[in-house]
Amino acid sequence: MRDQILLETTGRKPGAPHRTPVGGKKVGATFWMVSNHGDQSDYVRNIKAKPAARVHIGNQWHDGVAHLMPEDDAVARLATLPGMNSAMVRAFGTNLLTIRIDFAG
Repeated sequence: MRDQILLETTGRKPGAPHRTPVGGKKVGATFWMVSNHGDQSDYVRNIKAKPAARVHIGNQWHDGVAHLMPEDDAVARLATLPGMNSAMVRAFGTNLLTIRIDFAG
């Protein structure tokens, strides 16, 4: 069984960590993902308020800074990410938005 990837952002109001299971792919020191509900996703709202984020991949946390990328072609980006999650995002997504997380050194 593959480990689940978790995105951790800081909640806007309580300031507590907010963890969300996500799909995406680590490429070098960058993690790529696509939000299926864009600005309507709580974690996207959290990123807008505070872009510091962590991603749990395998058994390791990676600290980074998240960037919302509305200019990126989210459908094309999904073609580069793991298949099952990408298919679900394409099928059920209402407002696709690419997110890039650059990991700290």
